[in-house]
Amino acid sequence: MQSDTPLVREAVESDLAAVLSLYTHLHDVDEKADDRALERAWQEILADPRTHLFLLEDGGVPVSSCVLHILANLTRGARPYGLIENVVTRREFRNRGFGTALLDHALGHAWRQNCYKVMLLSGRREQNVFRLYEKAGFVRGVKEGLIAYPPQAR
Repeated sequence: MQSDTPLVREAVESDLAAVLSLYTHLHDVDEKADDRALERAWQEILADPRTHLFLLEDGGVPVSSCVLHILANLTRGARPYGLIENVVTRREFRNRGFGTALLDHALGHAWRQNCYKVMLLSGRREQNVFRLYEKAGFVRGVKEGLIAYPPQAR
């Protein structure tokens, strides 16, 4: 019996295809990886106790996902911090509260792990994306985010 209430859970081994399907809604263009590289990365994600790939399901269908990395730290009382990446909701399910519910869950997990902060970078420019992040508790303008890419990618 399927519930009308969205369910957030950690991904399991059989979820790779669902996650990859969600990721087609993340970037308009992305680098391709061969099946072996994808499987190897998937197994590493699942095996890492500090990496949490969350899926939000609506009616048993995965509609939203994000990855929370918990990173060890020697400052702030040796409390860890979190980094959220790859936040995505299927296009046809956007603006229905799924992203906010997913981020609320990920942040709750980070706080239970005693993280002193959680960071999120976005390459998107649409204001509705920032409203989603702000609604979930993220604050713009506190720090400046910078990214370095390998020389061949510049």
